Amino acid sequence: MELQERTVMIARRFTQLSVLALSMLAGSVMAAVSQQEADQLGTTLTPLGGEKAGNKDGSIPAWDGGLKAGAAPMQNGFLGDPFAGEKPQFVITAANAEQYKDKLTPGQLALFKRYPNSYKIPVYPTHRTAAFSQAIYDAAKKSALDTKLVNNGNGLENFDGHYYAFPIPKSGVEVLWNHATRYRGTNYLRYSAQAAPQVNGDFTMVGFKEDAAFPWYLDDPQKADSNVLFYYKQEVIAPARMTGNVSLVHETIDQVTQPRQAWTYNAGQRRVRRAPEIAYDGPGSAADGMRTADNSDMFNGAPDRYDWKLIGKKELYIPYNNYRLGSPSNKYADIIRPGHINQDLTRYELHRVWEVEGTLKPGARHIYAKRHMYFDEDTWSLVEVDHYDSRGQLWRVAEGHLSSDYQNGLAVYNAITLYDLVAGRYLAMSLTNESKQGTQYNQKYKLNDFTPAALRNVGIR
Repeated sequence: MELQERTVMIARRFTQLSVLALSMLAGSVMAAVSQQEADQLGTTLTPLGGEKAGNKDGSIPAWDGGLKAGAAPMQNGFLGDPFAGEKPQFVITAANAEQYKDKLTPGQLALFKRYPNSYKIPVYPTHRTAAFSQAIYDAAKKSALDTKLVNNGNGLENFDGHYYAFPIPKSGVEVLWNHATRYRGTNYLRYSAQAAPQVNGDFTMVGFKEDAAFPWYLDDPQKADSNVLFYYKQEVIAPARMTGNVSLVHETIDQVTQPRQAWTYNAGQRRVRRAPEIAYDGPGSAADGMRTADNSDMFNGAPDRYDWKLIGKKELYIPYNNYRLGSPSNKYADIIRPGHINQDLTRYELHRVWEVEGTLKPGARHIYAKRHMYFDEDTWSLVEVDHYDSRGQLWRVAEGHLSSDYQNGLAVYNAITLYDLVAGRYLAMSLTNESKQGTQYNQKYKLNDFTPAALRNVGIR
């Protein structure tokens, strides 16, 4: 009897310890930050969680609030360049890249090797231009205090702030969520273009009309799904042979519990169909096989197929304040070149980034076995991604050419490039230079504008 009682006591104690251990583990992964930690936002940290102070040698300055509206003259909705008079401090080339390798990504170093005679990185003075409204800063602090990971990191709980789920991140997947939930502006209409040049530089531009809406900015927000982050509709408007094809996406937050809802309208067939392939490594729209669905926006969609390791922070030369690259004074023919875009039009600066490594989970399927990611600390925008194949070889290199939209209080990509080191080709996305006007915000949309039935009306030609 004594032995039985002792066995029962040990079993009970083991159960109590197990429950305690599990609760502690769950707390370390799931809990939001404390009030004391959140109070760092706007004091020692920027309101979005970057380090407010500069670096030791002053090459990265302190954040002083970023650019204000009117920082440069606008041209038909296009941002002017506040730094138009600046010249590069130096230019990194294949000949001197070794000297700067500690501040370059493996992907950037690989591009120097792949294109030793043409690829370059012009480095300019660093300006921490990121600036958002007080409402966005308040939303980020609310998220810091309230938002928690659920469903093994694939969903969010208490995400009522709508933006920047984890401005004080504790894990790699939380950093990833900050990119996914960053402020993208109010409802907007944008005309953009992309090109997938041949090895010799020949290209055909594919033009898009894009409408994006966020549930809380709809005219009828009460009709929106609480698990939807945004609604997005993309119509192909060029070339003529592709005109009228339309895609629609309801971007869900927890895509494991409720997968992304997507539909396409094919103008030739005149029918709407479900499009589950618009996810993970499904083919990217009109990209000639040069990207996956989740290469859009540098990375998008569910995080569930990878283990995300937070490596930490480092200083890198990243594409930043690329107003010149986005200028309407440049034609697409000025930007597109064989092998890579015209690097003379680009601008790189030294900034701190969060480094995250995504490794494909055992048994999961994706053409990228590893993704090495670098996120700008001031905006949470992804700026560099190295993609590795199943053999562990570096395959594709993505660069997000970032600028601060000082008129609307957000960060935008003037271009996204995805370089295929094996094929010697690339994809240039999110170009707007030859559009009639810049991105138009504060658009009036209803939920009915983003239903499968609405696709037919958009796609008729």
